[in-house]
Amino acid sequence: MTSLAKILLRAAALLLALTTATAAQAAEFRVAIMQAQSGDARKYQPLLDYLGKKGFPAKFVTVPNYQSATDLFAAGSVDAMFGGSGVSCAMMLKGAVEPFARSLGAKGVKSYSAVVVAPRGSPRFDGTAGWFAGRRVICSPLAAGGEFYFRSFGPSTAAAVLLAASHGAALDALARGRADVAIVKNHVWAREQSKYPQLVQVGGDHRQHPDGGLVISARVDKAAARRLLVLLLGLASDGSAEAQAARSALDITGFAAATAKDYEPTMAMIKEAGVTKAFDFQF
Repeated sequence: MTSLAKILLRAAALLLALTTATAAQAAEFRVAIMQAQSGDARKYQPLLDYLGKKGFPAKFVTVPNYQSATDLFAAGSVDAMFGGSGVSCAMMLKGAVEPFARSLGAKGVKSYSAVVVAPRGSPRFDGTAGWFAGRRVICSPLAAGGEFYFRSFGPSTAAAVLLAASHGAALDALARGRADVAIVKNHVWAREQSKYPQLVQVGGDHRQHPDGGLVISARVDKAAARRLLVLLLGLASDGSAEAQAARSALDITGFAAATAKDYEPTMAMIKEAGVTKAFDFQF
């Protein structure tokens, strides 16, 4: 065998190895999920099952925190993530992810805003950081319907900033007297307020944020992304058992394509909160 033939043979073998590795890597679309929110996997699993039935296998990749997720996105080790709009925008600022899809409800695209809740008799929230002075504030961390909204008013002299495991947990803590004010998603307050007659909404934000959004890696294979979007957009009209199970588990009617414009209100909020490209997902 000539030297040229050997070189060509090695090149062909290398090309085959690279092609095989790429195919293996692309065999499963990798969806990041926070370790602390691993219970959400049960909610999203029917959607992954639906995608699998459509010939688009996907799996969860558990990550310890948002910074690790950002690093994995930058390295091309995960492909997508369902996440809150605030965290998603922080990752967009870093150039790690891009808007991709957002959930639909009976009235169209699903969105939410922040509301301020306090015991009855509390003064109305005046939209300034000074209102929080001396008060114990509880909210969900890194949430547009929680901590990001609170931080967007700038430095405050709140007596304490308490972080709750969920919006519902924040309301429960407020009702038990462990805090003086809670900032939560408006939908959660609307659903739970009948349980807490001693509480009342004293203010809120007019900005609407995408609810149930999916962001994808800036490095994701474009052909795979197009295929995924077609499947997500088709979920609404798919009558299969898998599609029905996915819609039911997520309490949605389907998905719509998302754009950077959808996230503009959220992006403005987190920037007001002081978030920059260097943000390490903690205040």
